[in-house]
Amino acid sequence: MTNWKDGITRRHYLAATGAVLTAGFGKIVPAFAQAVTLRQGYQTNMWGMPTYYLLRSGALEKLGHARGQLVAIAQIEELGKTTRVMARKELGIKSVAELKGRKIANQTGSSISQVFVDQIAPKAGLKKEDWQEVRMNVNDMVAAMAAKTVDAMINVEPYNSIAEADGLANTLMNYWDVDRMPVFMAATPEFVDKNPDALVRYLRAWLSVADDFRNNKQKVSDSIYAFYISKGYKMSLDTFCNAVSTIEVNPGFPSNVRGYMQAQAEVLLREKKIKEIPDWGKALRPEFMQRARG
Repeated sequence: MTNWKDGITRRHYLAATGAVLTAGFGKIVPAFAQAVTLRQGYQTNMWGMPTYYLLRSGALEKLGHARGQLVAIAQIEELGKTTRVMARKELGIKSVAELKGRKIANQTGSSISQVFVDQIAPKAGLKKEDWQEVRMNVNDMVAAMAAKTVDAMINVEPYNSIAEADGLANTLMNYWDVDRMPVFMAATPEFVDKNPDALVRYLRAWLSVADDFRNNKQKVSDSIYAFYISKGYKMSLDTFCNAVSTIEVNPGFPSNVRGYMQAQAEVLLREKKIKEIPDWGKALRPEFMQRARG
């Protein structure tokens, strides 16, 4: 059975190591079940919620679902607005440069961590020795801000909106103007070669989901909000809707993807985080999305 890797960032994709938090759903019986079965995983922060909604929306009634690697078949979403650098509100910090000497919560090894370390901090004049990294997962950072064990955090939704609504933190910046943080759907080369029609149908389901994110926002918010409430999160619907609004869901294969990935690969190669730049002719496969849109 061929697996899918859902929602991998471009850095994880380039490094071919991007483990994601996954959660299994019951099997969806497809009309062509004898031909292909897919299982899909998703991250449990807001980055994975478009996929969660995809699985709950009914758009995959003719498909199954899973996770795997490493041929990109579509850019699904952009998450730069979901990622922020935030500081404890009472500190009165207004800029990243003012974080010098501060304790910053950072999920080391993540895409958002690397963007801060490699790009944002240096641009603000901060060397690595100018700030103290406190390693922790994003879901622990709000509690750390409340306990005042850290001065700032690099975090994603919905945790940013929760911290803001609770009066714990103010935003110094989001990532959009630095890195839009595209997320790609990827599959193994073997699966791509053997199941092109399944990929096209799968991407058509994503196009349907994208339409809901644009035109049926209440339905989307209600579905995802129920997920977080079931996990014990306490937040108002207004706070949650603010978090959802930061997700840009627009499945496609933008013309600038290759140039963007090349630039990111050059950074990772320079930092010795990948051994070589991928062959984009093999790693990026836009033809399935072209067929899905056709």
